[in-house]
Amino acid sequence: MQFKIISIYSLALVFALSACSGKKEEEKTVYENTKFAKGTENTVHLTSQQIQSVGITTTTIQNRNMEKLVRLNGKAEIAPSHISSVSSIMGGHIKSINIINGSHFTKGQVLAVVEDPQFIQLQQDYLVTKAQLEAARLNLNRQKDLNTSKASSDKTMQTAQADYSTLNATLRGLEEKLRIIGINAKGLNTGNIRSRINVYAPFSGFVSKILVNNGQYINPADTLFELINPAGLLLELKVFENDVNDIKTGQEILVYNNQKPDVKSNARIVSVVPSIENGGSATAVAKLSSAHSEFVKGMYINAEVNISNRYTQGLPNDAVVSFESRNYVFEDLGKSNYKMIPVVIGISDDQFTEIVKADFLKDKKIVQKGAYSLLMMLKNKAE
Repeated sequence: MQFKIISIYSLALVFALSACSGKKEEEKTVYENTKFAKGTENTVHLTSQQIQSVGITTTTIQNRNMEKLVRLNGKAEIAPSHISSVSSIMGGHIKSINIINGSHFTKGQVLAVVEDPQFIQLQQDYLVTKAQLEAARLNLNRQKDLNTSKASSDKTMQTAQADYSTLNATLRGLEEKLRIIGINAKGLNTGNIRSRINVYAPFSGFVSKILVNNGQYINPADTLFELINPAGLLLELKVFENDVNDIKTGQEILVYNNQKPDVKSNARIVSVVPSIENGGSATAVAKLSSAHSEFVKGMYINAEVNISNRYTQGLPNDAVVSFESRNYVFEDLGKSNYKMIPVVIGISDDQFTEIVKADFLKDKKIVQKGAYSLLMMLKNKAE
């Protein structure tokens, strides 16, 4: 009787193990039962059971209007035409410096004061020449009157005329020199001669560099300051190769910096460099629509470009799969065979992805639902 009980238990255990084994066989994934066409690394064959399990559906290449948001990044730079080196027209000693690095200044503001005895001499020469010119003018008028009555020779009058013309040219030259160094010759007299001149700001902007110090002697060719005009701020943006054809001169964009990502400013693409660099990107240059103090030279910035109403060819998003930074679709070859085809994608939205140069997919049946499962099958085969 005991032997019979053991036999019954043994028989029950055998049935249980058999049932578990059958259940595991049913739970095997479709990938483990996949059959591949001989001699092809990119083709997969499915059984009818696998097709039903994966739920294969197909679609075709489609034409449609799509929108794309291109994201760019780069740095803020200053156009060379808006970086100015300031020097003194005449040499001298730096008497005072009224700015510091990074400080803001306005057009016409006194940046520095330069002192030298030659400034005194220049003003003195002007006043002396001015007095001599007045005397020459009176003499010329007198000689003209005498020459009319033949009391003076033509030669004497001509000499008086030459003296007046020479002094007048000298005075105009001295007047222009005084204007260049910031002295108004019209208001100059013996009571306001000065030994110092001011160096004025040619525009409003920021100080980039100060290259001198108080007491230093400078020559006319020496640079005192490097100034930045913020009106020349440019945004140099990196455009990846896949987006180059979408970025055009004149496009309106939104830009922001990493410190304030929610504050976006308007800008416009002003040029696109027609070359691809070693890193696989081109450069687009944009300019802000209005000046913003948030953007300074050297700052990293981000930009968004909305590409709208682009008529192109594409496929539903789930028909395009990616593996190792490349994109693929699967063509239904018939008789449960599917071939993986590499494609180049363009813009994408919530539903569709653009296929660049998609004419070779025309009239082909492309797997939509189940494309990722087919990719996994090929991946398992390679492993």
